[in-house]
Amino acid sequence: MPVRHELRKYNDGEKVWAGKYRNSHNMPHWHRDCELLYVESGSIDVFCRGKNRLLRPGEAMFIQSGEIHYMKAREETYLLVIIFTEELMKAVAGNSKLVSPRLSDPSLVPAAYAELRRELFEKKPFYAAIANARTQELIAHILRGEKTTEEKESESGMGTLKRLLDDVEEHYENYTFERAAAFVGFSEAYFSRLFHKQMGMTFSAYLNHVRVRHAVRLLREHPDISMTELSIMTGYTTIRNFNRMFRTITGYAPRELPESAALASEDGGDGDPTLDGCILVE
Repeated sequence: MPVRHELRKYNDGEKVWAGKYRNSHNMPHWHRDCELLYVESGSIDVFCRGKNRLLRPGEAMFIQSGEIHYMKAREETYLLVIIFTEELMKAVAGNSKLVSPRLSDPSLVPAAYAELRRELFEKKPFYAAIANARTQELIAHILRGEKTTEEKESESGMGTLKRLLDDVEEHYENYTFERAAAFVGFSEAYFSRLFHKQMGMTFSAYLNHVRVRHAVRLLREHPDISMTELSIMTGYTTIRNFNRMFRTITGYAPRELPESAALASEDGGDGDPTLDGCILVE
């Protein structure tokens, strides 16, 4: 999913969510919550802190609040995911931050995941308090076993970049590289290097993903829309360019897009992996 301040909804009293995904694939995004990933089987590329890391079975990554990240499964992959509020993290860690997002000892994660799933599914009396406390215990054990550092104030460049991506999301149909560089106040050459370093892709590639995602949304909302109108509404000057980019990103021509193909929702909905999403299996 394109980068934006993603909000997760929790049930009453809960400050943690746990689920298993198959073939996770999404676009850059960030959120205030923390996210713990554990590969049960398969392999997956996870981009975080300006670097791509390949995770294999038994490996885990801890993504902290505000970090831009995305992932793409390389094969049939099952991923255990625990997402919890920044509040739980701060209560345990204070200003401490992991030096590396990849965990050197991920052995505690599967058992903790199973306990959290059971509590959140059965919903016995005081389950939310138990699940929240178990999450904090897991955080403490992870921090004890990993190298940490004091978290510094957010870099102004990253804050500006996040605001830019919110602006792109709102005005994607007429956005340009030049407008983006002007928005952040950097030279075009510096902006190009910064964007690629932090996002792992060019601004042009990112903008095309945003436009195609909105094209899928418009197709769902207006199934009778003409391709000419759709291409113009999503910022493409010719139908040929629109069709080419749509097929490149989704794997389908616009009129051939299966009904089952869906986009991931902001609070963790299901979606077709080729269209920025994943399949929730438990």
